[in-house]
Amino acid sequence: MLKIRNVNKDDIQEVVDIENLCFIETEAATKEAFIKRIQYTPDSFFVAEEDGEIVGIVNGPVIEKEFITDDLFRESKENPKSGGHQSVLGLAVNPQYQKRGIAAALLTHLEKVAKAKKRKTVTLTCKEKYVPFYEKLGYVNRGLSESEHGGVTWFNMTKKL
Repeated sequence: MLKIRNVNKDDIQEVVDIENLCFIETEAATKEAFIKRIQYTPDSFFVAEEDGEIVGIVNGPVIEKEFITDDLFRESKENPKSGGHQSVLGLAVNPQYQKRGIAAALLTHLEKVAKAKKRKTVTLTCKEKYVPFYEKLGYVNRGLSESEHGGVTWFNMTKKL
C-alpha cells in the first residue's frame, strides 16, 4: 500500500538515488541541494513509500511569483506559513514503480497541503512530452518557461487551488 509522508533527513540517499534514476546529471538536483530542501522546506517535500521503500518524491518551495526561476534550483529558504505559490522543482518516481499513479498521488497530496495553507497555485515546469500528463491532472499550459535549467526547453504549468 502506498504511504505518502514528509521527508526527513534520513531519507537523503534514497531521495538522491530516485532523482538520479529519473533525471540526467544536468537536470538532477544534487545531494547538497536536497540537504538544503530537507532543512528549509520539509513541509512541502514528500516521499511515497511502498513496503517501507521510498519509490517517489515531490518537492519545491513556496514562491512569491507565479512561475519558477532558475535561482530556486540553487537557493533555499523557509516557506511562509500561508499564501504564495507552491512550486514543484522535482517530481520523480523510481522507473520500476512508474505507471501506477504514484506521481499523480504525490501531486494530489502536495496540492491538498498547499490548499490548506492558502497557496494560490501549484506551479511547475515540465518538458513538452509531459504536458498532456499534467493537463489531465488539471494543470494549464502557460507557454514556454524562461528557465534554462539543465539546458532544456521547459513549459510553465499552473493549477489554481
